[in-house]
Amino acid sequence: MLKYVVGLKLPVNIRIKLCKMFMAQAESEGKTAEPKKPILVKYGLNNINFLTEQNMAQFVIIAHDVDPIEFVVCIPALCRKIEIPYCIVKGKSRLGTIVHQKTENCSSSVLDYNQERR
Repeated sequence: MLKYVVGLKLPVNIRIKLCKMFMAQAESEGKTAEPKKPILVKYGLNNINFLTEQNMAQFVIIAHDVDPIEFVVCIPALCRKIEIPYCIVKGKSRLGTIVHQKTENCSSSVLDYNQERR
């Protein structure tokens, strides 16, 4: 899960240079140049509820030791209803390491934030 990190933004000039290099390399190989969208990890209850309801989450991870538990009780039912896979991990701190926080209640991975799944 360490390859799925919170979306870090590079400076604009570096992103433009990388994009131009990628497009030039693709043109030299004779392929169409389409930059890949990064896999983003969104975290926090409000983000997870929004992404799940909009059917944009690819996978939802929930910590087992959330206090009070009422915060995350609705998320598995919502995931089952919309058919989004989810899992429950042991410890908020393990989940926090993925999103570079001390502890975190739940997180989700999103492949393309603007594209609907279905």
